[in-house]
Amino acid sequence: MKRITLVMNCPDQKGIIAAVTNFIHDTNGNIVYIDQYVDRVNSIFFMRVECELKEDNQSVEDFKLNFKKSVGNKYNLKTDIYLNNALPRMALFVSKYDHCLYDILGRHQSGELKIEIPFILSNHRDLKGIAERFNIPFYYVSVTKETKKAAEQEQIALLQKHKIDFIVLARYMQIISPELIQHYPNKIINIHHSFLPAFPGAKPYHSAYERGVKIIGATSHYVTEELDAGPIIEQNTTHVSHLNSIDDFIAKGRDLERIVLSKALQLHIARKVMVYQNKTVVFS
Repeated sequence: MKRITLVMNCPDQKGIIAAVTNFIHDTNGNIVYIDQYVDRVNSIFFMRVECELKEDNQSVEDFKLNFKKSVGNKYNLKTDIYLNNALPRMALFVSKYDHCLYDILGRHQSGELKIEIPFILSNHRDLKGIAERFNIPFYYVSVTKETKKAAEQEQIALLQKHKIDFIVLARYMQIISPELIQHYPNKIINIHHSFLPAFPGAKPYHSAYERGVKIIGATSHYVTEELDAGPIIEQNTTHVSHLNSIDDFIAKGRDLERIVLSKALQLHIARKVMVYQNKTVVFS
């Protein structure tokens, strides 16, 4: 059996669920998961469906074509259809921090993250040894004010050569250019602390400590041209107090970054995140 996932949205109207489920039934498909949500303010319908198709039935491409003709066009459905056993290809961008990188590679090695990692790219050489330990190709692409444009062209060439589906910025400390974002819209995932905009700058944990905050957090989101303002995939928080030192703040923050980023990756890989008007609908 082939299992596919359909993720769709359209203007809210009657009959959509029946049309989708009847189409799958008529093509001898079997629905194994279905969930839907209606944005009442904007009258937009969202739905995610997983179904099984017999191996000797129509190809996935035929399914996509026939679905668009019979259901998609009628309801103006914007639909993405994925073959579940096709592993997405993910590029990892890093700088000098290693905590998120180790976490992702460990989860991948254990089979928790169902992806392929063709390469790790960095603007520093510091983490090359980690890539070698996990037997993943490592590319060093220096980025300076003078070389940024050329560096981004080199990055894009590598991404295209390796047929990358999406990118994860595992504490990559560079601003992504509009050109790269346009190549991967809603396919570049970032992670950072949740102190913005209150505590910007190089030492946000120090600023938060001095201010006496009681909660710290982390946010994972898709990258857009507006810095750190893309659609949010996952967030989490933890409590701190006067008993915690700055080192405690930093350690707790890094733990949160690992947890939040891995959860965001799992949701993205499972096709459970839909982006609409700079927000996300995240299915369970």
